[in-house]
Amino acid sequence: MQLKRVVITGLGALTPIGNDVNSYWDALIAGKSGAAQIKQFDADLFKTHFACELKDFNIEDHLDRKEARKLDQFSQYALVSATQAIEDAKLMESNPNCDRIGVVWGSGVGGLKTFQDEAQNFFEGDGTPRFNPFFIPKMIADIASGHISIKYGLRGPNYVTVSACASATNAIIDAFNLIRLGKADAIVTGGSEAAVNQMGMGGFNALKALSTRNDSPETASRPFDLDRDGFVLGEGAGALILEELEHALKRGAKIYAEVAGGGMSGDAYHMTAPHPEGIGARNTMIAALEDAELNPSDVDYVNVHGTSTPLGDIAEVKAIETVFGDHALQLNISSTKSMTGHLLGAAGAIEAIACVLSVKHDLVPPTINHFTDDPALNPKLNFTFNKFQKRVVNVAMSNTFGFGGHNTSVIVKKYH
Repeated sequence: MQLKRVVITGLGALTPIGNDVNSYWDALIAGKSGAAQIKQFDADLFKTHFACELKDFNIEDHLDRKEARKLDQFSQYALVSATQAIEDAKLMESNPNCDRIGVVWGSGVGGLKTFQDEAQNFFEGDGTPRFNPFFIPKMIADIASGHISIKYGLRGPNYVTVSACASATNAIIDAFNLIRLGKADAIVTGGSEAAVNQMGMGGFNALKALSTRNDSPETASRPFDLDRDGFVLGEGAGALILEELEHALKRGAKIYAEVAGGGMSGDAYHMTAPHPEGIGARNTMIAALEDAELNPSDVDYVNVHGTSTPLGDIAEVKAIETVFGDHALQLNISSTKSMTGHLLGAAGAIEAIACVLSVKHDLVPPTINHFTDDPALNPKLNFTFNKFQKRVVNVAMSNTFGFGGHNTSVIVKKYH
């Protein structure tokens, strides 16, 4: 069977450093930090007082107030970013066959705020079990893809992937495979997350996963720095329109880049910690390269998972050195989480978008907040510290890994 080629024809982004794709990209290249004191609730009782929240975002600028109230924040973010991507691709302007257009979305947590609010109302009430009728439909993770498909009448494959922080990349890989196998003409894919709330903050603090650099939030996310002390929680969404090449050409769509391949693996090691030698990360990068029929030497840029945790950063670098060998010294490596924080199940979407735009513009966004070299990391590797770099980017890889040992890599390349 001849596999079909898959291209990217639309993008949408709702991030802590920009509420649309252009703003997001400009902020990445400028090295802008999205971390600040939390505004959604009083975080003073928590070990961490800051996060990467959305800025100047009002859902009523995008959705009717009555409709917005029926949606958890993660679904709101999904709809906004998906709408941006669909409009960017002009996907609905050519009277498409909606039976052949699907939605494959990712979310690691789903409606955490909804669950928190309903539980709080119940336990603080008089004991009578009164629950909002929208409680379950707002909370469940799969509802995001449902709302996108309902809004646009998209009747193709429709579901949500849940693999912790690898969720959005899993969704992108699934969308890619469905299209190249001929199961759909186009798919709206990506991920959304809205875990900046008391339960999210308290839970990750209890795991000792978050930075507690309360005196300097904007510099707290510092991947590969000797003094990194955990990740910064983020929120938002990213959306991509993946489309079969001939379908895109037939309707005259603009093409950002081509999806080359994807890889997935499991660590089979620990509930939250990565394998110390990066075996799962190594396997997923190798699988992605083999799927794309590319050599390690073909890759120019790796947008790493790079969460700013002591163990995770080292394990991923070990994996990169194993996979790429001598070519690792020719790579640009960067962690855009240094600017956006960690969007959990949405991370893979906004980082894939960063890779697509890096390929399009031949620019590599930086890893900001680097102050002190870590002697455990090879100083000859180019982590793109503190300032973007210009270079030809023909091929870019995006890595995302999740609790449970879920590892994913997706590769995009220039379309020719």
